[in-house]
Amino acid sequence: MSIASRLASREWGTEAQRRLARRLAVLASLALVVLAAIAALVLVQGIDRQIGDVVHTYDVRNQARELTISLSEAESSQRGYLLTRDEGYFEPYRRAAASIDTRLKSLTALTKDDPRQAERVRSIASETVVKTAEMARTIQLVEADRGAEARTLIQTGMGERLMDSLRSTLEQFIGEENAKLLDRNRQIDQSRRWLVGAIIAALAGAVVLAYMLLSRTQRQVSALARSKDQLRSENEVLEAHVADRTRALEEAREHAERERQRVEALLQDANHRIGNSLATVSSLLGLQLLRSKSEEVRAALEAARSRVHSVASAHRRLRLGGDLETASADEFLDAVLEDIAATASEAKNIKLVGEFDPIVVSARDATTVGILVGELVTNAVKHAFPAGRAGTITVILKRDTTGVPLLNVVDDGVGIAGDQLPGEGGLGSVIVRQLANQFGGEPQYERRTGGGLSVTLPLPGIDGAAPPDTR
Repeated sequence: MSIASRLASREWGTEAQRRLARRLAVLASLALVVLAAIAALVLVQGIDRQIGDVVHTYDVRNQARELTISLSEAESSQRGYLLTRDEGYFEPYRRAAASIDTRLKSLTALTKDDPRQAERVRSIASETVVKTAEMARTIQLVEADRGAEARTLIQTGMGERLMDSLRSTLEQFIGEENAKLLDRNRQIDQSRRWLVGAIIAALAGAVVLAYMLLSRTQRQVSALARSKDQLRSENEVLEAHVADRTRALEEAREHAERERQRVEALLQDANHRIGNSLATVSSLLGLQLLRSKSEEVRAALEAARSRVHSVASAHRRLRLGGDLETASADEFLDAVLEDIAATASEAKNIKLVGEFDPIVVSARDATTVGILVGELVTNAVKHAFPAGRAGTITVILKRDTTGVPLLNVVDDGVGIAGDQLPGEGGLGSVIVRQLANQFGGEPQYERRTGGGLSVTLPLPGIDGAAPPDTR
């Protein structure tokens, strides 16, 4: 192993030891803070209990002292009443006697959890009963005008001995409570010292932990700054690459747009050329029609010319959408009807009406639908309105309630003879049936009540739906 390798290994080991030491210091500080916090909570709860005990001790002492005061007031009021028979002493005596009973009940309730003090309270209560009975007896004797007997009872010294015994017992009781109070105050002081120690320990741990976290944060901030600088440099390089790529994509998009426009122009030009070529064929058929002497030949040539013209019109009027594959049926068929109205000499007195939903169809289907419309309208113009009769031909392309497109051509002409079946016999009917079958439909002919004929073609395959099996 080379010297450089040994130095690198040693540095790596030292750094690993430092990281471990930092982790241990953080964990120790955190543990110290947690323990100090727990100890503080426990001590605070203990202090709360001790304060409650101190408050309880103060209440017991106060009740005992109030009992002593009530006994003294009752005795002094009793003596004053005996000596003077003044009713002014009797009312304080009654209040003091009532207060004695209340104080005894309070002391009994406050000392129920302390058996030793509870026993003293029972002793105090029994002596108090005797003392209050003695005072009540003397009052009764005075009220019965037996003052001599009352004074004799007092001179026996029994009341004084009872009072001295009560005072002694109450003083012992209060002394016991004072001792408890001192002990609880010492406990509170000790708990406070422990609480201060826990707080100091928590603060020390928090300081160490804060220092470690601050050091770590500073290192992380430094590393983050270095990473930010590196990221900024990489972003600048990436932005340059993105800008180059964006320019290349923009150029490619512009090139693709130019190519799309060129292809669209070529397609439109091709449709126009096809339409113009078919129009030329239609014109040649018209010239041949003029030169022919046979009515049968003339009829055949006229039918052929009309159908070629319909195909030519469909190609010329076709306007593709933005995808160069579809067209809107309403715009396309309106244009086809305009062409028929302009070129059919028999349609001068006939009004052509179009009602089309904006159904999007493929370019191939649009041409086929245009040929269907041309065939049906031309047939109605020739046969429904003889001898220049006026009327209306309505062409409708809408969806039914199930969403299937329906092509409906309605005229108000002379209709079909009663002995002739609708849709039978002519080449036009055969062409219409074959074209409709391409979309999975079958032409339906219906005589109208007021005259005329209605031809309905369901076209379920016109918008890309697979036509049903007609086998």
